[in-house]
Amino acid sequence: MWDDAFPSFLIGLREGLEAGLIVSILVATLVRAGAKSRLPQVWTGVLAAIALSMSFGAVLTFTAASLSATAQEAFSGTLSVIAVVFVTAMVFWMRRSARGLSGELREKVTGALGTGAGVLIVTSFLAVGREGLETALFLWTTAQAAGESAGPLTGAGIGLVLSTGLCWGLYRRVLKINLTKFFTATGVVLIVIAAGVLGYGLRDLQEGGVLPGKSAYALDLSGSIDAGSWYSTLVQGVFNLTPTMTWLQVLAYVGYLAVVMTLFVRGVSAPTRATKTGESTKADAAKEPGERAGKAPRRRPTWVVPVAVVAVPVVIASLAVALGRPKPAAAQTIAVSETECGKGFTAPEPGRQTFQMHNTGGKTSEVYLIDPSTSAVYGEIEGLAPGTTRALVATVAGGTYAWRCVPTGGVAVTSKAVRVTGGGSARAVVPVSEKDLAAPLQEYKAYVDHGLATLVAQTRTLDDDIKGNHLDKARTDWLTAHLTYSSLGAAYGTFEDFDKKINGRVDGLPGGVRDKDFAGFHRLEYGLWHGESAASLKAPADQLVASAAGLQKAFPSQVFDPSDLPLRAHEILENTLQFELTGDTDEGSGTNLATAGANLAATRELLTVLRPLLTTRAPELLPTVDADIARLQTLLDVARHGTAWTPVDHLDATTRARINGATGQLLEDLSPVPALLEIRKAA
Repeated sequence: MWDDAFPSFLIGLREGLEAGLIVSILVATLVRAGAKSRLPQVWTGVLAAIALSMSFGAVLTFTAASLSATAQEAFSGTLSVIAVVFVTAMVFWMRRSARGLSGELREKVTGALGTGAGVLIVTSFLAVGREGLETALFLWTTAQAAGESAGPLTGAGIGLVLSTGLCWGLYRRVLKINLTKFFTATGVVLIVIAAGVLGYGLRDLQEGGVLPGKSAYALDLSGSIDAGSWYSTLVQGVFNLTPTMTWLQVLAYVGYLAVVMTLFVRGVSAPTRATKTGESTKADAAKEPGERAGKAPRRRPTWVVPVAVVAVPVVIASLAVALGRPKPAAAQTIAVSETECGKGFTAPEPGRQTFQMHNTGGKTSEVYLIDPSTSAVYGEIEGLAPGTTRALVATVAGGTYAWRCVPTGGVAVTSKAVRVTGGGSARAVVPVSEKDLAAPLQEYKAYVDHGLATLVAQTRTLDDDIKGNHLDKARTDWLTAHLTYSSLGAAYGTFEDFDKKINGRVDGLPGGVRDKDFAGFHRLEYGLWHGESAASLKAPADQLVASAAGLQKAFPSQVFDPSDLPLRAHEILENTLQFELTGDTDEGSGTNLATAGANLAATRELLTVLRPLLTTRAPELLPTVDADIARLQTLLDVARHGTAWTPVDHLDATTRARINGATGQLLEDLSPVPALLEIRKAA
C-alpha cells in the first residue's frame, strides 16, 4: 500500500503547504490586527473551495468522467495565473496597510480590512480551490489505478495533516512578530510563493497547448538533483521551483520577482505619513461602515454565508450527477466467427464503451476494433475461445470503426464499417507486422554479429593474460570484454544457454562460488579479485573463449522472434535494476555500474533500430526517453574514476537513490514500447 500512498502523500504535502501558507498568513494578519470579526470572510472562501473540490471529486467519481490531460493542464494553469493576480493584489493591499500604520495600528488595519473583504474571500478561495481541484484530479486518477487499495487516500490524508501542522506552526510564530515587520515579511514570502505559482501555471498552460515553448528548457538539473528527496519536495511544495524549467517559466519567475519585489520594497521603505486622529476618529474606525454613516447595521445570522457557500457547490454537483450523468447504454453483443465478424454492431455513442464479444464459431480468434482505412487498433481481445464471451472496453470518438476477426489458422474477416459522429478523441495504435520488424531485426543482428567478433578477440586477449600470469592486465582486459558482452543486450535468455556459460552467476548453484558449474565472466571476476592463481583460472578462461566462439558461430542460425525485439528495450534495464544496481552480481571487481552503462548502451542501440517505427506511433515518447537516457548516463559517469568505478555498495544513499530513480523513470517511460510494437494480426 505504501507504493500507492507515497506519491499521494507528496501531493497532499505539496498542495496543502501551498494553500495553507497563504491562509495561515491571512488568518494571522486578521488576529494580530484585532480584526477577528473578519475571520469568517477567510473561512468562507476556504469552505467554499473545499466544498467545490469535494464536489468536483464526486462528479468525477460518480460520472466516471475526467478531463483530458490537455484540458487538465490548461484549466490548472489558468486558475494558477488568476490566483497570482489576486495574491499580488493582496500583497500590495498589505503593503498599503503597513505604510499607514502609526500609533493607531489597530484602527487603521481594521479600516483597511473593511475595504478588503472581497479580496480576503477570493484570495482564500483561490489559494485552497486551485490546490483542491488539482488534488481531487490527482487522487481520482491514482485511486482508479490503484484499484481497491486505500493507499492514495491514506497518503494524501497524511500529507494534508502534516502540511496543516506546519502551517499551524507558522501561524503561531507570526503572531509573536511585530506587526509592521510582519506585514513586510509576509509580503516578501507571498511574492516569492506567487512567482513560483506563476511559473507553475505557465508550465501547465504550455503542457495544455495554450502557450508555446513546451520543450524549450532553460535549465535541466534533474540529473544532479533528486526530485524525490525531502529538500526537493519542500522547495517544489513551497516555491514551485522544479529541477527542469522552460524559458517562459524562468523569465516569468525572474521578471515577476524583479518587478513586484522592487515595487513592494520601494513602497515599504517610503516614508510613512503620520495620521492624526482624535477620539471620534478612533471610534468611527472601530465601527462598521453602516454605523459610521449613522445607519443601523443590518444583522444577519453568522452561519448563513458559510452554509450557503458549502451548499451551493454540493447542490450543483448533485444536479450534475443526477441530470448530467448519461444513462449507461446496453453493451452491444458482437458475434465473432470464421465466416462473419461484427454481427450486431451498430454505431455507438462517443465515449467509453463496452462491447460483449461472443465467439459463435469453432476456432479461437483474435478480435480487433479498428479504423478500416488505416487498420489502427482501438481495442483488442487475444485468444477468444469458441463459445465464450468476453468484454472489450474501448474509447470511441468521431470517426469510422469496424471489427476485424482473425481465427487461428484462418483468414481475417472484417465487418461493415460504421460512422460515429461527435467530439472528443480516441487514441489508436497502428499495428505492427513481422514485415515491419524485419529491417530493425536485421540491423540489430548485424550489430550483435560485429560485437561478437570483438568479444571473441577480447576473450582471447584475456586468456593470454592469464596464461602469461599477467593478472593486473587481466583485470583490465576482463572489464573490457565483459562490457562488450553486456552491450549486446544479453538479458532474459537472449543468447539461450550460451549466457549461462559466458556470463555465469552463482544464483541457483548449490556450491556458490565453489560450485563446479560456476563459469564465465563472473567466475573469472571472483578469481581475479580474490587472489586466485593464474593456474587455477586457466581452465575457466579457456572455457570462456570456447563459449564466446561457440556463440559467434551459432548466432546466425539462432531463431530470434521479431516480437522479442521491442521487449528487449524494456527487459535489459529491468535486468539491470534487478542485478547490477543491487550489487547482486558483483564478485569483487566493483564494476556493476560500468555494466549498467553497457546495458544502457544496448538499450540505446535497440531504440535506434526501432526509432522509425516509434516515430510514427508515439513521436512524443522518444524525446522523453532520450532525456532519460542522458540523465542516467550522466549519473553513471560520476561513478567512474579513470579505469576504476565506485562499487554500488560504496555509493552514498543520495547518489544511489538518484541512479535507481533515474533507471526506474526510464523503465516507466519505456514501458509503452512493447505494446506499441506488438505484432498484431489486424494489419
